[in-house]
Amino acid sequence: MNILPDGIFDKCKQDRCVRGPLITDQQKGETVCGSCGQVLIERMEDSANPEYRTNTQEQYLDRTRTGAPTSLAMHDQGLATSIDYADRDASGNSLSGYMKGTFNRLRTWDSRSKSRGTDRNFRQAFMLLNTIKAKLIIPDSVVEETAYIYRKAVAKHMTRGRSITSIIFASLYAACRATNTPRTLHDIALAANIRKGELSLAYRKLVNSLDLRLQPYDPIEFVTRICSIIEVSEKTRRDAINIISKAKEKEIDYGKNPMSLVAGALYLASIINMEKKTQDEIATACGVTNVTTRNVGTMLRKKLKLGS
Repeated sequence: MNILPDGIFDKCKQDRCVRGPLITDQQKGETVCGSCGQVLIERMEDSANPEYRTNTQEQYLDRTRTGAPTSLAMHDQGLATSIDYADRDASGNSLSGYMKGTFNRLRTWDSRSKSRGTDRNFRQAFMLLNTIKAKLIIPDSVVEETAYIYRKAVAKHMTRGRSITSIIFASLYAACRATNTPRTLHDIALAANIRKGELSLAYRKLVNSLDLRLQPYDPIEFVTRICSIIEVSEKTRRDAINIISKAKEKEIDYGKNPMSLVAGALYLASIINMEKKTQDEIATACGVTNVTTRNVGTMLRKKLKLGS
């Protein structure tokens, strides 16, 4: 809120002027008396908008004085320090001998603070997270949640005796579950080049140690992605969603792997619509076995009383 200077209406010379109301012209940067039309303030400062124009993110980072926003997915949360070696002040004058020694000590402690074990841990973990982010097309909100869970795991000393890779990707899977982002253990293990068993073990340790309460995935969230992989028609996709919805209404989905339900429903829907999709093709896309696809499909057909 702008504070008006004292004596702002002194420029109003007409006798009939009632001293107001004030009219602000944002385009011209002027404040005018609404009674007599006298310009009271010229070249008014614009405090609402920045004084520079940017067209790209790089230009914004170069010209802004506040820097990039902080993030938990950065090892230092975006609050890095950097002490120049020029030994000159803001005016370009050389520092005194005492100040040079002071800044040398500050540089030493700044370097030591960046070489702590926890900092190196975060550097490696978040570099891996940033690499897999593009592969799995993960939104920034999930990345932030992953970093938050991983920092809690480090505070609990869970990385001692375990690989950083397994804990950070287990945190990623937990974040996907917490935000209902459809990514399976198989998807993450394949993108991260890590064994699914190792990732599953790290995830169970993470859930037990941090006492996480995560809801199971909704199988319907995976149907569209799997359909695009195996290239089935829109009619088959809708039928698969209807089959899963009926299974949820009759509580058949309790205790079932969401991807196995998707595989069984897609297998039945492809048969109903006479699309030539094999069990192996559907099972591979869903990350389950042929036997699981066949057994779940048979179970759904019998309990939902669908035609053979």
